[in-house]
Amino acid sequence: MSLFISHGSPMMVIEESPARRFLRQWSDKLQRPEAILVASAHWESRQGVLVSLSGKPETIHDFGGFPEELYDIGYDAKGAPDVAHLAIDLLQAAGFDVHAVPDRGLDHGAWAPLSLMYRDADIPVCQVSLIRGVSPRDHYRMGLALKSLADKGVLVIGSGSMTHNLREYMGRRLEDPAPGWVTEFEDWMKEALESNRLEDLFDYRALAPHAVRNHPTEEHLLPLFFALGAAGEKAAAVRVHSSHSHGVISMDMYSFSSQGKGNA
Repeated sequence: MSLFISHGSPMMVIEESPARRFLRQWSDKLQRPEAILVASAHWESRQGVLVSLSGKPETIHDFGGFPEELYDIGYDAKGAPDVAHLAIDLLQAAGFDVHAVPDRGLDHGAWAPLSLMYRDADIPVCQVSLIRGVSPRDHYRMGLALKSLADKGVLVIGSGSMTHNLREYMGRRLEDPAPGWVTEFEDWMKEALESNRLEDLFDYRALAPHAVRNHPTEEHLLPLFFALGAAGEKAAAVRVHSSHSHGVISMDMYSFSSQGKGNA
């Protein structure tokens, strides 16, 4: 099994919302992993795939203009260098250009949702980067290369956002309703994921309604393809949560399973 998490604004860590409430109880329904590997929208590389080997990853506060309370939060999980080395081997075997990074910490795309799901920070975590400018298909291939990690008790997570247009986000209230151009896109994605229409998904920018408006750039949706691939070629997708932040940020979350059914 693998997961796609819409991580929303860093404020989700301290500000009540449906997505926050969901994340705080979701892990109770999941089998406890031995380790977690995350691909976050907030780590991209132009040099192939980067993999962090840090044994004690720092909490990266990679945002500005938020309440001081957020900058005081630390997520003190241990790193998972053994999982990182295995990921490097698997990605290289699949033909990816891979580079180890000795001391990269956890960005908020990783630690923010994990601080809600696994509040004790007692599961080792490592991160892999996205590849800037590389297609959804190739990020799916990245995930597919790491499918065997599940057999070792590693939970693979893609952390991004089902929709992500910050220009549209500005000036809206947290509780504002979602406009049609957001719901039509997320509904199309749900149907395509549940039907395992991979080719349509890879070409979502041409086929999905309002795709470019919802994703002026792709980095927040690419983790979904990574997570989908990590569950295998015939993965079953289940939308386990759906809500919105400030109307235009879809907080849809999915589980992907190679067992013929998703795990909520």
